[in-house]
Amino acid sequence: MKTILLQVGKTTDKHFLAGINDYAERISHYMPMETVTIAETKNTKSLTVEQQKTIEGEQILKQVRPTDTLVLLDEHGSEFTSLQFAAWLERQRNSAKRLILAIGGPYGFSKQVYDRANDKISLSRMTFSHQMIRLIISEQIYRACTIIKGEPYHHE
Repeated sequence: MKTILLQVGKTTDKHFLAGINDYAERISHYMPMETVTIAETKNTKSLTVEQQKTIEGEQILKQVRPTDTLVLLDEHGSEFTSLQFAAWLERQRNSAKRLILAIGGPYGFSKQVYDRANDKISLSRMTFSHQMIRLIISEQIYRACTIIKGEPYHHE
């Protein structure tokens, strides 16, 4: 299974970027993973929130194939412990051809993206910046890979 981290907007904070790149390198030893970045919508002052979400949603959906499993990182999604997330990821690896974990723009996802999604995951009840979420999900994917392999990174 190939995992794709699909994100709206570039990661610009060099500290987050260094951490994300570190975890991406680590993950590559366990499974193929790619990051796809969709450009943020320009001239947003002339757009409503719904228009902005629609434009970003169209760009997200262009990246999704009919057979893909699309999972949104969303505040209303299921919450997991790291062990539960590892078990969930293992189930996805056994059933999905391509797993897309999507991080939306500043206002979230359009209705069309929600309608297409196979699942939603929440990383916390707290709100984090989109750049921080990229680092957190990267670390959790790496942690899940080590849990699946029985390696000592995670401590219970």
